[in-house]
Amino acid sequence: MTKTLLSTILMASAFSLNAQTTDTSKAVLDEVVVTANKFEQKQSTTGKVITVITKEQIEKSSGKTVAQLLNEQAGLVVNGAFNAPGTVQTVFMRGANAGRTLILLDGIPLNDPSTITTDFDLNFFSLNDVERIEICKGAQSSLYGSDAIAGAINIITVKKDVTKAFNVKATMAFGNLNTTKNNLQVYGKKDKLTYTARFAKLRTNSFSSAYDSTGTRNFDTDGYNGDATNATVQYQATEKLILKAFGLYSQYRADIDAGNFSDKRNYFIKNKSLTTGTGFNYKAGKVSLTGNYQYNKLRRLYSDNASIPAATSYSTNNYFGMSQFAELYTTLKLYNSLTLLAGTDYRYNNMSGGYYSSSFGASPYKDTSMDQYSGYGSLIFSSLNSKLNIELGGRYNNHSRYGDNSTYTFNPSYAISSNLRVFGSIATGYKTPGLYQLYDAYSGNLALQPEQSKNYEIGVQQQAKKFSQRLVYFYRVIENGIDYNYVSFKYFNFIKQIVRGVEYEVSVKPIDQLNITANYTYLNGDESTQSRENFKDTSYQYLLRRPAHTANATIGYQVTKPLYISISGKYVSSRKDVGGYRRKDVDLDSYVLLNAYAEYKVKDHLKFFVDAQNITNKKFFDIRGYNAIPALFTGGVTFNL
Repeated sequence: MTKTLLSTILMASAFSLNAQTTDTSKAVLDEVVVTANKFEQKQSTTGKVITVITKEQIEKSSGKTVAQLLNEQAGLVVNGAFNAPGTVQTVFMRGANAGRTLILLDGIPLNDPSTITTDFDLNFFSLNDVERIEICKGAQSSLYGSDAIAGAINIITVKKDVTKAFNVKATMAFGNLNTTKNNLQVYGKKDKLTYTARFAKLRTNSFSSAYDSTGTRNFDTDGYNGDATNATVQYQATEKLILKAFGLYSQYRADIDAGNFSDKRNYFIKNKSLTTGTGFNYKAGKVSLTGNYQYNKLRRLYSDNASIPAATSYSTNNYFGMSQFAELYTTLKLYNSLTLLAGTDYRYNNMSGGYYSSSFGASPYKDTSMDQYSGYGSLIFSSLNSKLNIELGGRYNNHSRYGDNSTYTFNPSYAISSNLRVFGSIATGYKTPGLYQLYDAYSGNLALQPEQSKNYEIGVQQQAKKFSQRLVYFYRVIENGIDYNYVSFKYFNFIKQIVRGVEYEVSVKPIDQLNITANYTYLNGDESTQSRENFKDTSYQYLLRRPAHTANATIGYQVTKPLYISISGKYVSSRKDVGGYRRKDVDLDSYVLLNAYAEYKVKDHLKFFVDAQNITNKKFFDIRGYNAIPALFTGGVTFNL
């Protein structure tokens, strides 16, 4: 089926390419990106598959979260994005398991050592704080290290092109379920100093996290109250030297339930994250030197009846995580056609915690840590006519527990014409087990080995003024994958996982006022792991909670200069989820969601907007036994000064 599907899309793409290249050779769309190789370069000079979510797209998504916006992109499934606020947001990129997609904040890696798969919680981000998102797909371990087996998502908060000394931007929004969203930004540039400060708050009564399958048990609503504060300061010390400092503090409290199909009152989580750091960039002629340091501290608290003074039965579960990251890298223009990127970084992760129950007493989680030193480099070749581009890179890691390891990447691309280019890559990936998977008193396994992967991709991309499209085929093999053993109730290394798939993205602008974008992803996976039904090794033809087919489409129309409207849709095919202990995995039904958005601008200083999600109030499930969003309507105003 994969070959048939790929052939069909290739023929359709070839027809479109021939039909669309008559009058667009002088208007090639060519975004400048930074995630591909840590320095600014045009997309046409890299063979990496990068999707950019622009500031304009973000501003037209006012009613959504970061996870929901990511969930609309080709090759990405964010499981939990449509569930009750505060739900764990699990990122599956190109069918890879949780924790295999690295989250970056302004180019610097983020993770949470206290979670099972070390994922960083997307609930800590407010969409109002984001200027741009770059999604770099395919193995990025050679450039960004462990956790980037499937790719990296760079959430960029730094503002560009600020000229005035003082600017204010405020957003107030209200919606059903007693939802309020507020954001305040103050930013500016005065002489050599550039600054940004933001505060965002989301509060909602939400809906019951767990699903009442009988409709008779009167499950309570599970509210959410969270805020995010961040600030950045940049100082142009000299013509060649820029200094910066940054900080992000986020916290939220969310009501949760006892499990799937099971309500629970007086049970909540309270999560906090503090990220802060500093850095510099020195640029002189053909040489650039960059240094960064980041410190991240996290706390997750689960409280079951512990907030009730007279409770006779209660428990608390605390997790603490701390990570440090330091890097120094340089880019050197060796010749007009050759650039060298070379760097080193250090990572330290620490975790501790404790469980207390009125029935079972205390069970502390001992303080554990791991660290890693790395050196990496890439040679980026670009021919004088910019037709041929090649990247050859590698990374050496020295891990405190697992010793030496190395990864590599080979990534060529060739421009057949000013509109059309082909690209491909071969890259390896590497992921060490998390501290929880190793050291947890009940499920930890000190014999776990790191995952190793090999990734292949090939694609074609056409970019023009009125029509752009990209088609990619990818294939990934993971060995020593980490999974949970349902017999010993410990983590173990399974044999192999193979995922193959196709991504197709298209953007059409038939007239200046009308823009149509769409994407489609096909996934097919085989995994040799332990059956949840009979506890024997079995080869599966599916990936849990990852559909074989997903499609997204948006039609946007600029009715008049101040009025913009859009309608969008999402299709998700059926997929499997865990059926329970000693039970077969179960099917989750396919679904279609429809959304709409409208905004009206009063000059450049005032904008009114309305955002509607799931406007047909479709009942659907992304996680078995847990509710997904009903029809959600948000209206608000944004003020700029």
